[in-house]
Amino acid sequence: MALLLVTSYGGNTAMKISTFSRHLREGTRNVVRNGWMTFASISSIAISLFILGIFVLITLNVNDIASQIEDQVEINVYLEVNTPQNQITELQTQIQGLQGVKTIKFVSKEEGLVYLRQKLGESGKALLDGFEGENNPLNDAFTVEVDDPRNVAVVADQISALNADKDPKPIYKVNYGKGTVEALFKVTQIVRWVGFGIVILLSFTAVFLIANTIKITILARRKEISIMKMVGATNSFIRWPFFIEGALLGFVGSLIPAVVILGGYWKLLNLSSLNLNLLMIELTPFGKIAPTMIALLLGIGIVIGVWGSLISVRKFLRV
Repeated sequence: MALLLVTSYGGNTAMKISTFSRHLREGTRNVVRNGWMTFASISSIAISLFILGIFVLITLNVNDIASQIEDQVEINVYLEVNTPQNQITELQTQIQGLQGVKTIKFVSKEEGLVYLRQKLGESGKALLDGFEGENNPLNDAFTVEVDDPRNVAVVADQISALNADKDPKPIYKVNYGKGTVEALFKVTQIVRWVGFGIVILLSFTAVFLIANTIKITILARRKEISIMKMVGATNSFIRWPFFIEGALLGFVGSLIPAVVILGGYWKLLNLSSLNLNLLMIELTPFGKIAPTMIALLLGIGIVIGVWGSLISVRKFLRV
């Protein structure tokens, strides 16, 4: 906005404060004076941006959850029973040296049983009674974390290939959630592209609504504009109040859905009955999502408001 104020007036390097104040008052007066047209325009913008905001909120959470899941993607390398210690050590060194491997951790079958008990909780603890010591059915394993979750399949294949030149073969099975991980990456990509498409579509819809509102305002004030041109008013002097009017419409129309959406999201996060931890889902914190939503909705609202005014003035007013 500041750049527009500086460059709009031909050779002038700055707009006089008094002139800008006049434009600001005139643009604000136009918003109030248009009455029902203003109400209809703000309502339409608010509804459009509300739909957009809801989808953005869902998209941000889906992306955040996908990132959480991606960070938890790991490869479990289960070893054959009674694999010698020297072979386990050699295999660990070879896996650590593979390209793309970030960390590797050895998990004994005793540690695996403890972890399984913790995961089942008190309700399932009794199911594992009697599996201690020699009765432990689990395998020793390596837990491998990769640098880039999208390369997990490649690293898993490289680990499986280490079995080829060993006798006896130390690796029983390599598991990384094959199929599920690939599907997760595809869904995330689709969500991002669909979200981008809806943002563009709704943005153009809002521009169309504002442009038509400004167009009706301009047509209703043709006589006033003609008189202004007759007394020597420049095109820029006539355009600026409409730009400000469009910015105000966009600002108010985007502020309403921003407040409603963030207020509802705050209540959702604080619902005591909402426990998504059991589903291994954690919603994006309010402090992280609020600045993004406010900046996005207000930014889109103001930009399309000014843009809508610009389209109306250039195409319909012909000043």
